[in-house]
Amino acid sequence: MKLALISDIHANLQALQATLDDIAAQSVDRIVCLGDIVGYNTQPAECLALIRGANCLCIAGNHERAVSGQITTETFSTTAARAAAWTRERLSAEELAFLAGLPLRAEIEGELIAVHGALHPETGCEIVRLDTDESRAFSFEALVTHPSGARICAFGHTHRAAIYEFRDGRIMSRPEDDFRLREDAYYLINPGTVGQPRAADRRASYMVVDLARRVVTIRRVAYDVFAPFAATRRAGLAPPLSFLPTPVRQALKSGLRALRLDGVVRNTLAPPRT
Repeated sequence: MKLALISDIHANLQALQATLDDIAAQSVDRIVCLGDIVGYNTQPAECLALIRGANCLCIAGNHERAVSGQITTETFSTTAARAAAWTRERLSAEELAFLAGLPLRAEIEGELIAVHGALHPETGCEIVRLDTDESRAFSFEALVTHPSGARICAFGHTHRAAIYEFRDGRIMSRPEDDFRLREDAYYLINPGTVGQPRAADRRASYMVVDLARRVVTIRRVAYDVFAPFAATRRAGLAPPLSFLPTPVRQALKSGLRALRLDGVVRNTLAPPRT
């Protein structure tokens, strides 16, 4: 089976459409969405329609859970919480029910487990961020002992494409965009983000996983990044000063921290983290 893994679309219709167009040329058997279809940007209903029309296997992200009222937004940034409330008001009852019915985990062919945040713990896994070796070690432990026998866990939430390998008691990051999986190792793989980039490369990213050939490929797709984020700003959903170039924002952060105005940094200049 050949899978396309997408994650963290965040209501960015232009990015999602460009990504689906690229996937159409990859001859995949199934698209798996690792959550956060909604949140932050302004076209949640349109993105939901595309995802459902593509018959994607979908996992619940923390934004789906918050928008559908299953979790609170107390751990969300101010920007993320505002977007969740805005989104809830603009989706139909049927769309909200669809989000509420999404599972936290899914097993595929006994070879891959799909989650949003992490494979651990049993509850609250959608808000766990696998951004340290310590947190990844807990999910690797859960993967090694998982009754399915799967050796691959696909996750999102960090918005950064990555491949982590666990072998001989060690966790290693694999930098390759094309990587052949070993038979004697376990893997945590992240396709990155379709619609909410948090790195210098603003393109949408996703993964193609060929389970038969045991090959993982990270693909990146260009699109008009300015249009959706301009709409987000007009809707009042973007963080203040988000229009500034990253170097300017970093300089402002440093200056405010030097003046011990850390609260301003967190609430005004910090990028969304949830």
